[in-house]
Order: sequence, then structure tokens, then C-alpha cells
Amino acid sequence: MTPRSRGPLTAAAALALGAVLATASCGGDGGSGGNERLKMGIAVANYSLNFAREMYEGATEASKRAGNIDFKVVGPPNTDGPAEQQLFQNLTVTHPDGIVLQNLDPPIFTRPAAQAVGKGIPVVALDTSPTDGSKVGFYVGNDNYELGAMLAQETVKKLGAGAKGTVVVGVPNPGAPVLDNRAKGIKDTLAKQAPGIRVLGPFQTYSDPAQNYGAWQSQVNANPNALAFLGVGDADSYNLARLKEQRKGKYLTAGFDVDPKTLDAIKRGTNFVGIDPEHYLKGYVSTAILIDSVRKNDGKLPQGWFKTPGLVMSASNIDEIVKRQQSVQNAYAWYKPQLDRLLANTGANIRPLKEAR
Repeated sequence: MTPRSRGPLTAAAALALGAVLATASCGGDGGSGGNERLKMGIAVANYSLNFAREMYEGATEASKRAGNIDFKVVGPPNTDGPAEQQLFQNLTVTHPDGIVLQNLDPPIFTRPAAQAVGKGIPVVALDTSPTDGSKVGFYVGNDNYELGAMLAQETVKKLGAGAKGTVVVGVPNPGAPVLDNRAKGIKDTLAKQAPGIRVLGPFQTYSDPAQNYGAWQSQVNANPNALAFLGVGDADSYNLARLKEQRKGKYLTAGFDVDPKTLDAIKRGTNFVGIDPEHYLKGYVSTAILIDSVRKNDGKLPQGWFKTPGLVMSASNIDEIVKRQQSVQNAYAWYKPQLDRLLANTGANIRPLKEAR
């Protein structure tokens, strides 16, 4: 599969050392081009992994379509909470008109986020719900428990409700609420719908692709008769497929996200399904609402959890997803009906923040 054409962000990433920075300078010919030029940005947990790339591409596209925005993307090249924390704090100085914050270690962002909000900077939490002390009151993200349940339901459809045996579950970053909730959704749903299945884990599988491969290799070695291996992160999906093909495994494999290698694995039938959290859509929605709030409401953001959907990827729709992923333009065209619907009435999609999971 040909990876999506990434444009100037890829070039910036190639030039960066350590922390990765990218800026999309959006001209004044967009929909809000007559407004005052804004300096905004997004911080992500791991600039190089697909899940974060999808989010910052959606965010950048929203800023371009709004027009007249200097939009910067920051994030470490590997999952490194303290490094991202410093990049976020830098962003509050250089791009203080509004920031979207995605991270995998909420506690260490409590104080920096609260300081930013205290300075009057609008901050939107993306993908990971904010901590109570962060002063961030608006969150855009999935119901991750529900996404985990979706993967479990697909597993039961494949194995049958009467299946007996073990299913191994892996989590790259234990303690990250997004990932833990997915794993809990898998475990609880399997227990309800297929009580003969015993879930092992969740085991730590790491976000770094090489470490992730080694962790899954150990689990496959330890559980050669497992019915399925299910991961809730980015690298889990394609590394499980790689191991299954190498060993000609008869077990099921599946995971999350839309890395090109993952889509290839679903298209080949190695992974029987995949779950797409629709990260591009989340990045776009969070940024569009942030911009709208700054330009039309003096920076006052909505309050609560803006719940976004997810999608099961399978043989029936994988070609459509592959086409969507070929370019940012294709992605925007594919998501536009959803974006229009979600943004037309933002209040209808907002739930109490305490319900986020």
C-alpha cells in the first residue's frame, strides 16, 4: 500500500532532531480569512506513530479551511510524556491563541494545562480526557470502552459464543485511560458474550514498534494454543499480523488504527478485522470547535465530552478505507458528511465530562 502523501509536515519531520515541530501557515483566503490572524497548535504524544499523525493531519486541515491561522504541530518522535510536556509548554508561549492537547500520561499534564488555562489560553483535550485539576473542561474523544467492546463482539462473531479457550490482550501503555478502557471493553464483553473464553492480560506491549514486536513474540510463544491475540494500540495490529504470517498461525489477530501495514493485513485477511477510532475526524472536530470558539465566542469553549464515533474495518469496507488513506484530500472528502453533521449541532454530541471513558 502506498502511504498517504503527507505534504510539508513530512518534510519538517525529516529535518527535525529529537522533538518534532511542524508549522502549517494558512493564508487569509479561507472561510474565515478576514479575521485576525491566530497562532494555534496541537501537541501529540508520539509524532511518528499513525494514530497521532491522523489527529494532527485532521487538525491541520481544519486550520487551513478556517484560514489565516499559523498552526503548529509538536510532539516527541517516541512516546515520551515529559518531552511532550515541555513541547506543550513551549507552544503556550509561541502559539497562545488556542491549543489542542493529546497525550497518554494525563497526570503530568495537569499542572501545565492548568497554567495555560490560567493565562487565558483555550485548551481542548483530545483523545485522552483531562484530569480534574487541569482546568480543561472540553474533551473530544471516543468512548474507548465501546470501541473495545466492538472488537470483542467481532471476535465472538468469528469464534462463536460457545468458544472455549484463551484470548490474549495487550496494551502498549498501561495506565493510559484510552488504552485501558479499550482493554476493559474487550474483557467485559467477552465475559458476557462468550463465557467459555478466558482472557489473559492485558499485558504491556509497548508503543515502540520493535519493543512491541518482541512483547507479542513472547506472548505467542507462551500461549501457542490461544484462540486470538488482540491489541489495543497502533503497533499491536501490524506486529500481530507479521507474527501470524511468519508462524502460519491459526489463531485470530486484530487491533486498532489505520497504519498502512494494518490495512494491508486486513486486506490480506491476516487480521480478521480492525477498529478505526477515526483519529482524523477527532483532530478536525477539536480544532474546528477551538477556532470557532476563539473567533465567535471570545475563546469560551463548550463544556463536556464531545463523543466521536469509531468504525469496524473488515473485508467488506477495507478497499474504501484504503482509498480514504491515500491522501489528506481523500480523507477530508470521505469524512466531510460526518464532519458537517457533527459540527452543525455540537451541543447534541456533548455529554458530561465525568462520563468519558
